[in-house]
Amino acid sequence: MMEPDLFFSPAQSAGTQPDPADWRARAAWLRTELNRHGHAYYVLDNPTIPDAEYDKLFRELQSLENTHPELIAPDSPTQRVGGAPLAQFAQVSHSVPMLSINNGFAEADIVAFDRRVREALKTGDEVEYATELKFDGLAINLRYENGVLVQAATRGDGATGENVTANIRTVRAIPLRLHGSHPPKVLDVRGEVLMFKSDFAKLNARQRDAGQKEFANPRNAAAGSLRQLDPRITAHRALRFFAYGIGLLEGAEMPLSHSGLLDWYVKLGVPVCNEKAVVNGAPGLLEFFHGIAEKRDKLPYEIDGVVYKVNRLDEQQKLGFVSRAPRFALAHKFPAEEATTVVQDIGIQVGRTGAITPVARLAPVFVGGVTVTNATLHNEDEVRRKDIQIGDTVIVRRAGDVIPEVVSFVPEMRPSGARQFVMPAVCPICGSPIVRLEEEAVARCSGGWVKCAAQRKGGLLHFVSRRAMDIEGLGDQLVEQLVDKHIISTAADLYKLGLTSLAALDRMADKSAQNVLNALEKSKSTTLQRFIYALGIRHVGESTAKELARHFGNLDALLHASEEQLLDVADVGPVVARSIMMFVANPLNLELIEQLRAAGITWSEGTPESKPKSLQGKTFVLTGTLPDLSRDAAAEMIEAAGGKVAGSVSKKTSYVVAGEDAGSKLAKARELGVPIIDEAELLAIIAGQG
Repeated sequence: MMEPDLFFSPAQSAGTQPDPADWRARAAWLRTELNRHGHAYYVLDNPTIPDAEYDKLFRELQSLENTHPELIAPDSPTQRVGGAPLAQFAQVSHSVPMLSINNGFAEADIVAFDRRVREALKTGDEVEYATELKFDGLAINLRYENGVLVQAATRGDGATGENVTANIRTVRAIPLRLHGSHPPKVLDVRGEVLMFKSDFAKLNARQRDAGQKEFANPRNAAAGSLRQLDPRITAHRALRFFAYGIGLLEGAEMPLSHSGLLDWYVKLGVPVCNEKAVVNGAPGLLEFFHGIAEKRDKLPYEIDGVVYKVNRLDEQQKLGFVSRAPRFALAHKFPAEEATTVVQDIGIQVGRTGAITPVARLAPVFVGGVTVTNATLHNEDEVRRKDIQIGDTVIVRRAGDVIPEVVSFVPEMRPSGARQFVMPAVCPICGSPIVRLEEEAVARCSGGWVKCAAQRKGGLLHFVSRRAMDIEGLGDQLVEQLVDKHIISTAADLYKLGLTSLAALDRMADKSAQNVLNALEKSKSTTLQRFIYALGIRHVGESTAKELARHFGNLDALLHASEEQLLDVADVGPVVARSIMMFVANPLNLELIEQLRAAGITWSEGTPESKPKSLQGKTFVLTGTLPDLSRDAAAEMIEAAGGKVAGSVSKKTSYVVAGEDAGSKLAKARELGVPIIDEAELLAIIAGQG
């Protein structure tokens, strides 16, 4: 079942039935009837006809479409049952990034959030907020073009997700065609796919009857159902959807407020949760939170908190974003669930950055919707502070409903044979010494990602990442296969890969393998700052790598620098300097650098502090999509020529570089009279010809 066809109103649908001999009109009428009843059933929760009558209409439409295949439309309810299995999920780039929201846990966090909003908006009045639920499901972007669903993608990393269109089409609560006679040209609906508690119970009952593994919680069930390669499996899972946001919009006016956006969605036939409100100030936020907390257990779905958003969209735009999260929104999480169990042992886990984390091995306990057997103890100091010993009965909490942690032990239940945890002296993975710097709480394996297998995948993923060596196609799954199958052990091994070895991996073929090889070859021509950043030196981020490249001019000068010389670099303090010295002191790291150079990786080098002067003292702002250069590439060229790249336009801006679909920054430049140039003019200025 689904919602009404765009071109037929419920009144028309309920009118005189067309002559069955007029099969085209009959099929259109059946689609509209089924859509109308489906919307009432799945979205409004108000069935209008018995299931048997619906099934009768559905079978008639199926029969007509089988006889006349040209009648099959993308919004037909018969198209929800799922097609043939997929080989893999294609990648989808989000037109507007799907960002995460910062969390708050205490009332003080919410009061502080409201204060920051008021200060940023420079208002003494109470701010109006839209409040809604934080669903425990899977974030999805639905793209509609001219009212028809054409694509669905998971959040992924925020910039790129997986194409799950075939599976989303089986979710009957999601309209395949929007209501109304004038749909937007393009509309990206953001929302959550979830599974109701009752449907989850039925699914697990079927799993038990079939002798199959049960799902731990509704979220896992929803995520697992949506990521099935066979849409027919998804079609038999009762998934739901609630919209809560928007991405790209073309061909329609953006509503003035978030609450107005949700009201518009309802008119379009898009499901929106009724548990929402518009409130004023921090008191209104907290009142909504406590009200939802009281009814949480009675809700038909799982939630792990509520979400607050500044209601007016112009105020949201003014507040903007920080650290890839909006300043205008906050997720208020419920207190984590707790349970007691016994610590059977304490081991250690070596993280991707070499961090040594004590881990409590627990007698299995069900907490926060999952069975927990391991829980983090964070670091050695935390173990001592909480006095956790092997054999203790402890309170376990799922911090933020995500990561299990040991809160405390129960003193009266400590056995006489309880044993203290002793941090090992060497890494259990690679045998390197475990070291702990004076100013750090965390002990680390000193082997680094070049030697330690536990750190290898993380180091390689950092090396190939977009802001490092930018090797497209080498994602998590491919790197994991290459390491797990012992095809590579260092970054230098990447440049020894051949077409045969790559094409033989899971979900790879000759074309995909060749694309990776092409990307590897392209990456050999890089910049010094990218190479330094790609090495994964602890504490050396992008900006520090840039300053090191600018200061020393060439890699050999950096590798032979003393601690005093390192401290002369802007953005380098004692901690960073010592970290660089430790990296350089490891002969394996120096060997890796030589192997990478021997593989053909090159960059232009200069003398210390050498800077081209063509853009010295000039500030640029980039906006829109440039014809050939990415934003990162353009920014690197500007900075390499001595210029600066800013994020906003002001009177001090020298030039605004505008590409296709330039937005508010272009308008601001015109308002302030800032010179506006295109990519060709930028390149001419860099070359000293502009």
